[in-house]
Amino acid sequence: MALMMSVKTIISTSVAIIATGAMFACVAPFASADSAQTSAVVSSRSFPKASSVKKNLFAESTSTSVDENSKWGGIETLDVPQTESQGEKEAAAAAAAQKAADEAAAAASRSEQRASIPQVDLGKMTGTGTGAELASFSLKFQGYPYVAGGNTPAGWDCSGFVQYVFSQFGISLPRTSGAQATVGTPVASLADAKPGDILANGTHAAIYIGNGQVMNAMNPVQGTAVSDVSVFGGAGYSIRRVM
Repeated sequence: MALMMSVKTIISTSVAIIATGAMFACVAPFASADSAQTSAVVSSRSFPKASSVKKNLFAESTSTSVDENSKWGGIETLDVPQTESQGEKEAAAAAAAQKAADEAAAAASRSEQRASIPQVDLGKMTGTGTGAELASFSLKFQGYPYVAGGNTPAGWDCSGFVQYVFSQFGISLPRTSGAQATVGTPVASLADAKPGDILANGTHAAIYIGNGQVMNAMNPVQGTAVSDVSVFGGAGYSIRRVM
């Protein structure tokens, strides 16, 4: 009886051992398969190494390119006022002050020049005379101011000056230099010109006074003065005799 119990115990123990071994034998392959599957998943989901530099999306843009047909709800037409720094404002103010001072000085200089110019006594003019007398008379107006569109001693341009001087000798001339280039009788060349002749083209007019020189209203800076015929800048001109 005791022997039978011992045999049963041995058999039970052996069965238990065998069952336990079978259980581990089933679990081990499962674990191995799971491990292999996990390894495969990790391998398939790994990311390749980046080979290009990624742009910093937070960096400030230094240039833009906008399609000219883009519409931004009218914001592209806004007139944004431009502001100036304090230094720029001070520089602009200084430049404006200097310009005003220069203009005031120039005006004072012109006033002094006009005050020093001897006044011509037009009452002594007889309305007749020679070309030489007209040329001599024109010289009395040296230093008088140049004013675009003017034709009196208060201020005249080139053709206005010529028109005024001839009017004091009873001769009526057209107003423009181009028209004055067609009056009277043509003179062949400067070598044949005489004092009192008119030299004129479409942009300038002057009174010939001899020796290759003319009396003319030149510009706002030089005013009315004597110059040589180079005042025409190399352009062609007509020589016309009306006296």
